[in-house]
Amino acid sequence: MTASPSRKQIPIMSRKTTFEERIEIVEYVTKHKHSYAEAAEHFQVSYQQARSWVIKAQKNGYEALVDKRGHRKSAAELTEVDKLRLENRQLKSQLADKKLVEAFAKKLLELQRRG
Repeated sequence: MTASPSRKQIPIMSRKTTFEERIEIVEYVTKHKHSYAEAAEHFQVSYQQARSWVIKAQKNGYEALVDKRGHRKSAAELTEVDKLRLENRQLKSQLADKKLVEAFAKKLLELQRRG
């Protein structure tokens, strides 16, 4: 357990996660507006790890969440279905982000008109 005067006690949890779980954690934080602490508790991972995955995904996309340690299959060895699933998920996320920006701009214009 870790404790600091300004924070509640948060257990340090460590477990292996799959690529799909990391994507799910990132989406839990970004799409559903949960905090890193909530995501860490919900998925039983550390706060630092949840934060790190979200930052990596926002900066470099979901490919940044792939664990590159050890011997891995090359991109050519991945199945076409896996590639399409990843691309589909990324495009859905980008579309949701654009819709959010458009809704914000629309609301801002509406408020400016009321003015």
